[in-house]
Amino acid sequence: MTKLMIYGATGYTGRIAAEHAKAAGTPLVLAGRNEATLSTLSAELGVEYRVFGLDDAAAIGAGLAGISVLLNCAGPFMRTANALMTASIRNGIHYLDTAAELDSYRLAETLDDRAKAAGVMLMPGGGGSVAMLGSLAGHAVLRVENPRKIRIALHVAGGLSRGSAISASENVTVETLARVDGKLVAIAADGIRKFDFGKGAVDCFPVTLPDLITIWRATAVPNVETFVHVTGDGFPQGDLSTLPDGPSEEERLANRYQASVEVAGADGTITRSTLDTVNGYTFTAMAAAEAGRRVLGGEARPGFQTPAALFGSGFAQTIANTTITDV
Repeated sequence: MTKLMIYGATGYTGRIAAEHAKAAGTPLVLAGRNEATLSTLSAELGVEYRVFGLDDAAAIGAGLAGISVLLNCAGPFMRTANALMTASIRNGIHYLDTAAELDSYRLAETLDDRAKAAGVMLMPGGGGSVAMLGSLAGHAVLRVENPRKIRIALHVAGGLSRGSAISASENVTVETLARVDGKLVAIAADGIRKFDFGKGAVDCFPVTLPDLITIWRATAVPNVETFVHVTGDGFPQGDLSTLPDGPSEEERLANRYQASVEVAGADGTITRSTLDTVNGYTFTAMAAAEAGRRVLGGEARPGFQTPAALFGSGFAQTIANTTITDV
């Protein structure tokens, strides 16, 4: 065991992840571009920090010296994932991030062979919906003989952080995608479907989530559709740079997340399960910090991996008070 580096540690999610990593006793280094904010957080947590940007491969390599696991919390990930994934492969460092952007997962697919050859693991989505929905889908799939189709929905409650809003605005997916017979294909965006998160069925709209890649990789179920139900403030409008960092602790406590899945078997049998957990931002930071701790402790496999496939479908239930219920 050496050290876990959190890049983007002074951002909204990065800071919460750093606090949880420190509380867990994980050997930790904070990193990012802004020395003023890093030095302040470093003093608060009593850990080392390093300052480096992502424009110079040599500078990144120097910044990663002595690090064995990197957790990237610096979004939008379209600006950071490529530089840090490739640097991790060059320097023999396992890579995790908290991306909700499909391109990060496609990048990991592209770099899979290089990562395997280098003995490096790539785990985009070490926290967030990928860990949450992956665990739920993995649990439900085990209840079905010869599963052929997964429909899964996430209930997003409360407001977005500034970083999430900016990332979402810069990564608008023109097409709505689904996994059909093992391939990602465009589908109609108007396929509203009802899911019950525990308080009665509600409308959910189809959306392109990275779980279309990760659930398929973890379960090998050839047909996957992803949906979202949003309550609360929804997507903010106007100048996103003026938004607060993210929901307050009180707002997070008041807005838990849920998920619902239905898995169809080849014989037409359908099984359903639901998940209830803390607010998505709290879950993401806690799950990412825990994933980083476990990888640092030796739980890793080379190449593109998912949290549920690596740690098991019970991973989400190790985070805060997360429960999965069979319907």
